[in-house]
Amino acid sequence: MFDLLKEDIKAIQDRDPAAKSWLEILLLYPGLKAIRMHRRAHKHYLKGHSFRARYISQKAARKTGIEIHPGATIGRRLVIDHGTGIVIGETTEIGDDVLIYQGVTLGGTGKDVGKRHPTIGNRVMISAGSKVLGPINIGDDSRVAAGAVVLKDVPPNSTVVGVPAKVVRQNGKKVDAAPLDQIHIPDPVQIELDNITKKLKELEAKIKE
Repeated sequence: MFDLLKEDIKAIQDRDPAAKSWLEILLLYPGLKAIRMHRRAHKHYLKGHSFRARYISQKAARKTGIEIHPGATIGRRLVIDHGTGIVIGETTEIGDDVLIYQGVTLGGTGKDVGKRHPTIGNRVMISAGSKVLGPINIGDDSRVAAGAVVLKDVPPNSTVVGVPAKVVRQNGKKVDAAPLDQIHIPDPVQIELDNITKKLKELEAKIKE
């Protein structure tokens, strides 16, 4: 448990330039508190102690603003940055070295039974306000843009943007738009307008011929 805690603190230090010290992270970071409490809740969940598990998870939600169902499976070195408004459903599976920003929902669509929530690969970044819904897979090393709504599988090493989300970059190559970062997020409306303009130019060229 102590080794896991050291890993979590180190992961936050590596990814959050605002983190000043390990003590600050340990005592004041709600994302770390939510993860630590989830590990306790998940152990009770696996033992069939569902009431105790839910009690711990709801206590964590009140303290941190982050709601993680005790049934969710979370890998190592998850970093929750800010964290307010995050919801993670019961059958969600999250790999190692994942980064999640505030306002993210890893939820269901209401249409599925059994496995109802997404599976997130390793080293995935899920940006602020995005929604990943249903029993879909987000491949390793992928990025979900801020505000995106993801309803279909995302291949490994891809960037998705928009509502509904589409792949705009894959394996280091542009698909529809410029590279994504946290500031310069592609505009899905502009992408569509660019595609229409391109088709019009092609049609005009054919007419001239």
